[in-house]
Amino acid sequence: MSVFRPFSLLPPALLRQRWWPNVYDLIAFALLIACAVALAHAAMETRAPLAALHADPISLDPARLPDYALRTTLRMFAAMLASLLFTFTIATWAAKSPRAGRLIVPALDILQSVPVLGFLSFTVTAFLGLFPGQQLGAECAAVFAIFTSQAWNMAFSFYQSLRTLPRDLDEVARGFGLSAWQRFWRLEAPFAMPGLVWNAMMSMSGGWFFIVASEAITVGDTTVTLPGVGSYLALAIAQQNFAAVGWAVAAMALTIVLCDQLLFRPIVAWADKFRSEQTASQQRPRSWVYELIRRTRAGKRLLRPLAWLWQRAMCLRFRRRAPVAAVGEAAPASPWPDRLWLAALLLAATAGAWFAVDYGRQHLDAADLRAAFGGGLATLLRVVVLIAIASAIWVPIGVWIGLRPRWAQRLQPVAQLLAAFPANVLFPVAVIAILATGADPDIWLSPLMVLGTQWYILFNVIAGASAVPTDLREAASVYRLRSWTWWRRAILPAVFPYYVTGALTASGGSWNASIVAEWVSWGDQHVQAYGLGSYIAHATAAGDFPRIVLGVAVMSLFVTAFNRALWRPLYAYAERRLRLD
Repeated sequence: MSVFRPFSLLPPALLRQRWWPNVYDLIAFALLIACAVALAHAAMETRAPLAALHADPISLDPARLPDYALRTTLRMFAAMLASLLFTFTIATWAAKSPRAGRLIVPALDILQSVPVLGFLSFTVTAFLGLFPGQQLGAECAAVFAIFTSQAWNMAFSFYQSLRTLPRDLDEVARGFGLSAWQRFWRLEAPFAMPGLVWNAMMSMSGGWFFIVASEAITVGDTTVTLPGVGSYLALAIAQQNFAAVGWAVAAMALTIVLCDQLLFRPIVAWADKFRSEQTASQQRPRSWVYELIRRTRAGKRLLRPLAWLWQRAMCLRFRRRAPVAAVGEAAPASPWPDRLWLAALLLAATAGAWFAVDYGRQHLDAADLRAAFGGGLATLLRVVVLIAIASAIWVPIGVWIGLRPRWAQRLQPVAQLLAAFPANVLFPVAVIAILATGADPDIWLSPLMVLGTQWYILFNVIAGASAVPTDLREAASVYRLRSWTWWRRAILPAVFPYYVTGALTASGGSWNASIVAEWVSWGDQHVQAYGLGSYIAHATAAGDFPRIVLGVAVMSLFVTAFNRALWRPLYAYAERRLRLD
């Protein structure tokens, strides 16, 4: 029988061992305080009046860059938090409910095709009106714009993981009689976590790619320039200041490296324990911050109440009337509700199409339709060619990196930095080179479209290759699979679902990137490629809302049709034939 002993009666040595902080606690506490102070400082500045932006305009003084980088980082993480909440709710709903999936998945296809400028054109005024006279409205508009460059990739990754859940794990969950709540947190979320972490890093880099459009907002007569690295870079490009462009790139690189070391690398090391299989010979990701947290003494004891609450929450079993169905498994029911739901969706789509046609007849003519659809065909050709080239290059490289965890750790921050590299930085080189050589901008501006989106393919293939079970590798070695047979029988089936997710998101991102890649400028010099992206960019700069609506609608139509014709059948093939058994 144990007897309660007051802390004052414990031996001093035992008391020190249990409660006194060690050196790791002090370092962790210092890092935590520094991050809290920095975030509090950036958050306080967002409450300033909107007029303060005009009183204190953006300066190209490099000494202002630390504060600008802090403001930009706060917006990025606010958008990342919103993207995670969106992913856990919407993607899970789409994966578990066939009826919801019929609406959500096409909606995600459309939303990922809507360019950032398309969202800003209609949300800036709304957010500014929601918080009149305050910077918070402009901050919300910028965060929402960054959110639109992050959320769709993460949602597709989580959806794909839930749809390709291994059958043996599903049978174990059924055998233990897990409730829907327990099944999600003990099986589905852990299984999807490695892929979600890699895609979260990619989404953060995608936010950096569009940071200029998110912070230097110009829609017609409305111009809002928020303090940040993106607005600093936009001003440097407008003033043709090469030195300032270099300072902005250096600030971005340093910020990305710090985020990688302090956040993403520890999360990758933590998420490695959720791999579906572990072996003693497998080298696991390492992080000095993760090891620092694991070696703290007082910090872990202070977090024990939260761990206890989480464990109690995992024991909750909400009342349910029927056994939990597997992901994607439709419960036996009458076909009439599904038919009524499909009819309602078709009715809503028909009504939307009718209103769009009526609106176009009032404000547009046949020349606008020809310009939009012709530009859409040109952009479609660029996207198809660029995705094919990127796939041929990055799939073999991603497999090579993913099968070698040591190299994956080394190249992770490099890939993040390259993925975050904004196309705006290359505008000076592109404009000067095209004007000096007389090159065709329709061809040589195209690589800017895939500059930031090709990494979706690389990151997803790395995640897929990293998740390849060791017994599959050993079986391939035992049967001496070599060359093309090894690729066709072992590796490609294993990484194919991940590749489809990456290629689909890269395709949508390339359409999105066309708004900044088909119409570039360096000071007062402009170079334009024929395409739908330049059509939307022109309409946004002029505040021409009817043509903005037309451009966004045409882009959504092209992307949705392309996804339905290619990527969705490949998704279904991955679920049906390549699911790990």
